Amino acid sequence: MLKVSEILRVKGNTLYTATPDTPILRALETMSEQDIGSLVIMNYGQLVGMLTFREIIRHLNANHGDTGANTIRSIMDDAPISVTPNTGADEVQRLMLEKHARYIPVMDGPTLLGVISFYDMAQAIVAAQQFENNMLKAYIRDWPGEEQPNA
Repeated sequence: MLKVSEILRVKGNTLYTATPDTPILRALETMSEQDIGSLVIMNYGQLVGMLTFREIIRHLNANHGDTGANTIRSIMDDAPISVTPNTGADEVQRLMLEKHARYIPVMDGPTLLGVISFYDMAQAIVAAQQFENNMLKAYIRDWPGEEQPNA
């Protein structure tokens, strides 16, 4: 069974975080410049929230496109779900669908290890299916008892 730790190993370990007191405009700039869809919000080494483009768009819509002097604290999801490195891919899929979460932080106790995105999950599932497909094709090709025709 595919685990979160395996997905993180393939994905890499670049993390983008911010504090709750970061201005929304600065978070938006970081997310745009780094081409990322979320920021993990940490305060004194603790996970305190998640910020995604969903929260930013809601804020901009409600404020006619103005971020003002507001900080991330005012719009972040302050109760994000998280998973551990040992969580199975099936459980991550279930959580993402059930909670409508496109990004889930991966925590090992209080330590942030990474973020798993919906895209990461899709990519990992396709890779696993391709591997299984190749293994099955190899097995069928080498089926015992069949005689190979002479060329």
